[in-house]
Amino acid sequence: MRLRFTLPLLAAGLLLTAGVHATEAQHVRASAAWIRVLPGDLPAGAYVTLENTGDQAASLRGAHSPNYADAMLHQSSSAGGVSRMSMVNELAIPAHGKVELSPGGYHLMLMKAASPVKTGDKVKVTLSFGDGSTLDADFVARPANATGAEQ
Repeated sequence: MRLRFTLPLLAAGLLLTAGVHATEAQHVRASAAWIRVLPGDLPAGAYVTLENTGDQAASLRGAHSPNYADAMLHQSSSAGGVSRMSMVNELAIPAHGKVELSPGGYHLMLMKAASPVKTGDKVKVTLSFGDGSTLDADFVARPANATGAEQ
């Protein structure tokens, strides 16, 4: 008789526990999101501050935007007077920490604009995380000489 009551309680507890686990995207906040629009068909650089309010690290794995055919996570570096840019598969966002995608460091490369993007436009970018969750953010288009989100 006791097993008859214990089993349903155990099953209900497991269902509640499964529902409590939040996704990586639910713990990440995006702020100061902007893109640097370059002339012609040149790719745009996208920059954002990502803050992880969760107890576990999150992993940015990529992005996409309806305004661009392709988006890739890159890192710029400089060594011996030579600047390089390389593709990155993921970027860790530490628990209770933040990372900045900024000029000269980590950034998103947005390639092949579907239509011209003008200064002041808002561009929707969907950020993808290691657990498959996503976060939508509006990036403000800034001119080619911009150095930050505010100008």
